[in-house]
Amino acid sequence: MIAAIIPARGGSKGIHKKNIVPFLGSPLIAHTIVQSLESDLVDATYVSTDDDEIATTSREAGASVIERPAEIAGDRSPTEAALLHAVEELRAAETEPDIVVLLQCTSPLRRPTDIDETVALLTEEGYDSALSACEDHAFFWKDGDGGAEPINYDPADRPMRQEMDGWYRENGSIYAVHTDLLEREACRLGGEIGIHEMPRQLSSEIDTPEDLERLEAIARTSGFEPLLSGAPSQ
Repeated sequence: MIAAIIPARGGSKGIHKKNIVPFLGSPLIAHTIVQSLESDLVDATYVSTDDDEIATTSREAGASVIERPAEIAGDRSPTEAALLHAVEELRAAETEPDIVVLLQCTSPLRRPTDIDETVALLTEEGYDSALSACEDHAFFWKDGDGGAEPINYDPADRPMRQEMDGWYRENGSIYAVHTDLLEREACRLGGEIGIHEMPRQLSSEIDTPEDLERLEAIARTSGFEPLLSGAPSQ
């Protein structure tokens, strides 16, 4: 059984009620729920939340709800804690997920096929876990005590763009992991890890009001439509 878990706690700082803020005319979380329901490989879709309003919105969109305890719903609570709690709750209800698919609703520009192709890396390609990412040719630096230091290149031997093929940026949208690995490592990624590549224009997250406006604009030009009575048109 393949279970999609969408973590959505009530507290948020950058945007009030971020997980249910309107996005293309529907609550933000509804887009991720519908995408999961439209997946061919996901068997069941759950929202893990500590918030009654999010729970109601999630049920209306078609998801089942797992009530998350307050002690694992704080600002610094790791997402893995919510996933492990969800697995325990499903098992207590005599449902045994073989694979957990983590979908983050703050990365709403995914297609159901992106979910399926990520999951297929486990079910068909034999990976232990997988994530969605986009190709990235950026030069990264860190600011240390001795001044700025390059991370992924040598300024004295600056590579050409085509020489940086194979660099990927995690986009936060989709993760898939075998349940036994998740429970053993308490981590969403481990073992042999596969990457499902997504377009860069669909690989942004919503953290601020500016992000929300920008992603809505991208959505409209990328074929995403308001949910209305069905799924986004892709």
